[in-house]
Amino acid sequence: MLVTVEDGVATSIKGDPAMPFTEGTLCTKVAHYLERTYSPDRLLYPQKRVGRKGEGKFRRITWDEALDEIAARLKALPPEEILPCSYAGTMGMVQYSSMDRRFWHRLGAIQLDRTLCSSAGKFGLKATLGGSVGMDPERFDEAKLIILWGANPVVSNLHLWSRVQEAKRRGAKVIAIDPYRSLSAEKCTQWIGLMPGTDGALALGMMHVLMKENLLDRDYLANYTLGWEKLAERLPQYTPEWAAKTCGISAGEVVQLARDYGTIKPAAIRLNYGMQRHAGGGIAARTIACLPALTGAWRDAAGGIVLTTADFYRFDHAGLERPDLLGGRKPRIVNQSKLGDALTSAQPPIRATIVYNNNPVAVCPDSAKVIAGFSREDLFTVVMDHFQTDTADYADILLPATTQLEHHDVHKSYGHLYVLANNPAIAPVGESLPNSEVFRRLAQRMGFDDLCFRDSDEDICRTALAGKFDWESLKRSGFERLPVAGRFAPFAQGGFPTPSGKCEIYSESLEKQGIDPLPFYNPPAEVDNAELAKKFPLAFLSPPARHFLNSSFANMVRFREFEKEPHLDMHAEDAAARGIRDGDEVRVFNDRGSYRVKARINGKPRRGVVVAPSVWWKKFSPDGGNANNVTSQHTADLGGGACFYDCRVDVERITSA
Repeated sequence: MLVTVEDGVATSIKGDPAMPFTEGTLCTKVAHYLERTYSPDRLLYPQKRVGRKGEGKFRRITWDEALDEIAARLKALPPEEILPCSYAGTMGMVQYSSMDRRFWHRLGAIQLDRTLCSSAGKFGLKATLGGSVGMDPERFDEAKLIILWGANPVVSNLHLWSRVQEAKRRGAKVIAIDPYRSLSAEKCTQWIGLMPGTDGALALGMMHVLMKENLLDRDYLANYTLGWEKLAERLPQYTPEWAAKTCGISAGEVVQLARDYGTIKPAAIRLNYGMQRHAGGGIAARTIACLPALTGAWRDAAGGIVLTTADFYRFDHAGLERPDLLGGRKPRIVNQSKLGDALTSAQPPIRATIVYNNNPVAVCPDSAKVIAGFSREDLFTVVMDHFQTDTADYADILLPATTQLEHHDVHKSYGHLYVLANNPAIAPVGESLPNSEVFRRLAQRMGFDDLCFRDSDEDICRTALAGKFDWESLKRSGFERLPVAGRFAPFAQGGFPTPSGKCEIYSESLEKQGIDPLPFYNPPAEVDNAELAKKFPLAFLSPPARHFLNSSFANMVRFREFEKEPHLDMHAEDAAARGIRDGDEVRVFNDRGSYRVKARINGKPRRGVVVAPSVWWKKFSPDGGNANNVTSQHTADLGGGACFYDCRVDVERITSA
C-alpha cells in the first residue's frame, strides 16, 4: 500500500504498482481502509465497563488506570486460570505473535491453540509435503488447467484471480470444485458441485482413474515419492461410481476431471481453507496434496498445488515468541474451536482473558456457549480493538488498538513469495497503542525484567527476519521477493521438506499418531450422519461475504450496504419443499440454536446445501444472531481444526416477502 499524508493526516491509499504480484491493485475492502482508520466509531481511549456485561456501556479512564487494574487482576490469579484469546485480525509478526507471546510465556498462562481457520489443512499438507509450501502463485497465468478446490478467489484472493483470468484468456480450462456456485465458480469453465466434506472422496476417485488409465508419471513416483506402491494396492476400491455416490455428483464428472488432470499440463490446483473445515478436513487436504506427485505436475513452475506459502519464509518464530520463557512449565492448552466449553465448564475455571486481534462472540462456533462464558461476572475480560465489537460489549476494560497505518510490522504471506515491511504512515489516532506496546507496558507492571521486553517494534522486525533480509533495506523498498528462482518449481526434483525429502504418500508421522498413514476417505461428522439428516436435512455453509473479512469490515457502513442484509442462499427445490419464496424471512435452526435471515432463491448452492455469507456482527443482525448460532464445536481429524462447514440445519419460513 502507498499512503499519501498531508499535515499528519492520511488522505489517500492505493496499491503499489511496483509490487509484482499485486500490481497496484487493492481489494475492495482495503481500498477503503482510510474509512476504517478515521471512522467516527473508532475506539480512541481506554474505557471501563459501567453497565451489565453485554450492554456495551463504558466510561473513559486513563491508560495508567487501565494497565494498573489489568496487572493487579492478573497478579491475583494463578496463571492456569488466565487465557490469551487472540487470533489473526492483525497478521503482522509484531502485532500478531511477538511481545504478547513473550508475555504469556513468561507468565505461564494457558496456551491457546489457534485453530479456527486453517490448522487441519496445514497439518494435512505437513504430513504430505512437509509444511505450508507449494507452487508459486505468480505462475498461475501460465497453467493450462486450473482447479479451484474450495477456493473463491474473486472474494478472497483477488490477485490470484487476475492470473486465473489471464490463463483462461489464453485457453486454459478452469474448474471450480465447491458445493456453492460462487462468484468465481460462475466464471469458470466448469463447476463441480459436490456435497460438503466429500473432497477427499473425489480425490481418491481421481486417483483410481489416473492409475487405471495409466495417466501417471511413474518416473516421478519412483524417484520423488514415498509409499506409492502401497497406495496403488488400495485404489481399486475407490471407483468413480463410489466417489460419485459419496460426493453427490456423476461418475462421468469424476472420470473427466481425472482425465483432464492427467493429460493437461501444466496443471495447477489452488486449494483453499473452505474444504478443510469439517471432521475429515486434514486427511482430505492431505489426499488432494498427493495428486501433483501422481502426475508429475511439480515438474512445471506453473504446476503443482498451493494452499499456503507461509513456510517458505522461515521466520525466527522462537525468537519472536520466546517459548524458553516458560522455563520448563507445561501450561494446559485450550482449543479455540472449543472456546464455548472452555469458558463455561473448564476446570479449573478460566478467570481472566485478554482478547485482541479477535472477535470470538461473532466468529467462534456454538455462539450460545461463547456468550454464556463472556457473560460470567467472575470472568475478567479485557478487549483490545479498533471498534466496539460484539465481544467488546462484554469487556471489563476496553483498550484502543492501532490500525495498519499506525505501527511498524513485518509480514509474510500465504499467497505469494514476497516479504513485506509495514511502515507507519501516521501517528496513532487518539490514544490508541500497538498491541506490542500494551504488552510491553504490562510486562513492566508485572515485574518482568527480561531483556526481551525492552525490544522495540523494529527490533522485533529484525528478529523475525533472522538475518535473511536487512530490515532497513526492506523498510525502504516495502517488499522483497524471497531468495528463490524467478521461475520457481520447488519440487521438480523432489526436495520436499519432509523427513524423507520426498512427497510422503505414506506418512510415518501420521502412523505414529495412530492415524492411517495412507490417503483414505474420512467423512464429515454431521453432513455424513444419516440419522441427523432426517432431523436436519440441509448442509449449512457460512463462507466469507464478499465485502467482509470474517468479521473485520463487517461494521463499516459502506460494506454493510453492499451486502444489504444477512441472507441465506437456497436451491429452488429446497425452498419449494418448505414453501419458501425469494425474500421471505426464514429461521435457520438446529439443536444448538437458530437465527433469522432473508432467503434468496438463486440456485447458487447445490441441492441439499444452504449458504449464509458471513460473518455478520450480531449487533447488526435482525435478531442478534449470526451463522455461528448453529455451528458446532466439533474439531477436525488433524490439527484440532474448526468444523464450521460440517453442520446440518433446517430452515422454516417466518414471514413472506
